[in-house]
Amino acid sequence: MWLLGTFPVLLLLQRWISRHTQIIFLLLTRHPGMAVLLNQLVFLPGVILHELSHWLLARLLGVRTMGFSVWPKRQSDGTVRLGYVQTEKVDFLREALIGVAPLVAGCAAVVLIGNQILQLDQVAIAFARGDWDSASRGLVSVMQYADLLVWLYVLFALSNTMMPSASDRRAWPLVGLLLLGLGVGSYFAGVGVVLQEAVSQAIALGVRVISTAFSVTIVVDLVVIPVVYGIEWMLWQFLPEHKLAKLL
Repeated sequence: MWLLGTFPVLLLLQRWISRHTQIIFLLLTRHPGMAVLLNQLVFLPGVILHELSHWLLARLLGVRTMGFSVWPKRQSDGTVRLGYVQTEKVDFLREALIGVAPLVAGCAAVVLIGNQILQLDQVAIAFARGDWDSASRGLVSVMQYADLLVWLYVLFALSNTMMPSASDRRAWPLVGLLLLGLGVGSYFAGVGVVLQEAVSQAIALGVRVISTAFSVTIVVDLVVIPVVYGIEWMLWQFLPEHKLAKLL
């Protein structure tokens, strides 16, 4: 339930951040192409991990790759493509696995940094228990971490680029139908309990990792959003809206 609750919140926050960071660079440079390039540099660590995870899993699955790029490009619909990996056409199962690779890699990286380096999991556990004293001490400890700003930036860049794109999700409905069919078939065949025992722990671990990654990302985004909003507000004072409309 926590995973299902955090997913739409994370999508909304990421879309807001993506749009408003581009607006900030447009206000600073007054040049759409330069704004896209600077925005790319901010998220470059995450873009590299995103596309590299596509490429690596494709190679591991025996899928030939025909192109790799982390250079931004504005699409015909006005959106910006931050990077891409071009692969040969394959079966829908391998396509789905390649598509989900950035989410898996991004979640793993976010959990590793958030829990193992910044110890945010201990703070979250204390809050969940209602132990405000331990939670407060944990937050103070995190705030005193020597490289806190560096790791917050890395978390911000990785977590806000780990979501699969529309093309990455293209094969997911077919895989979902396949898994649903296997589940129904195993239930009527009488092996549902056996399968449940075999995969329940793995599924639970995966849900915990992704939920933790989403939670850490939401916390980081909520810290960053007021900063982004404040910078954008100040820049608006120097450029009226009608001039920005011409740039767009």
